[in-house]
Amino acid sequence: MAEADAIRRFALEATIEPDAIERARARAVEIGADPISAAVGAQIAVLTAATAALNIVEIGTGAGVSGLWMLHGSPRATLTTIDKEPEHLAAARAAFTDARIAPARARFITGRAADVLPRMNEASYDIVLVDADPEGVIEYVEHGLRLVRAGGTVLVPRVLAGGGVADPVRRDAVTTAYRSLIQETQSSPAVLGALSIVGEGLLQLTTVPADQR
Repeated sequence: MAEADAIRRFALEATIEPDAIERARARAVEIGADPISAAVGAQIAVLTAATAALNIVEIGTGAGVSGLWMLHGSPRATLTTIDKEPEHLAAARAAFTDARIAPARARFITGRAADVLPRMNEASYDIVLVDADPEGVIEYVEHGLRLVRAGGTVLVPRVLAGGGVADPVRRDAVTTAYRSLIQETQSSPAVLGALSIVGEGLLQLTTVPADQR
């Protein structure tokens, strides 16, 4: 256990965060927006870069940290980000301006994800990041899998629920939802799933085209 903790700590401390994202992180902490860790941010940047993502949806803007990481990985991408908190969106707008992200590369939508997502075009996006309202994570992932193109990827940070998913005694609604999500997607022929344990955890789900299942 001590060795595993040391490895995780090293991975967290080894990540170097761009200055603009560091500033966005500081603002997120100030307003209680709870940003993803730099280690998870670096992972999603690699994934957006590796897939050459051009169209990204983010469910849960926060103060812009995760969005900046994804655009850092894919400088040609356009991000649509959804949040119900106007203060969070205002902080994210300021962070994007500070990072010199062109206004045309980011669309900010104020509203509940459950209301916004059904109106979005299916099979139109390369990546969907789900980081909002853990109670609704399964619903949001279902929407995400509908929105991504064949071969597109849905990303779910915080999926380890602070270690709760590994504790069989924990039966609260959020932990149970994350645990069910991991188990069901790992056995589904419709997606390729991988679970990273770095930081707060990251579930990666890439859709498998129907003719390849």
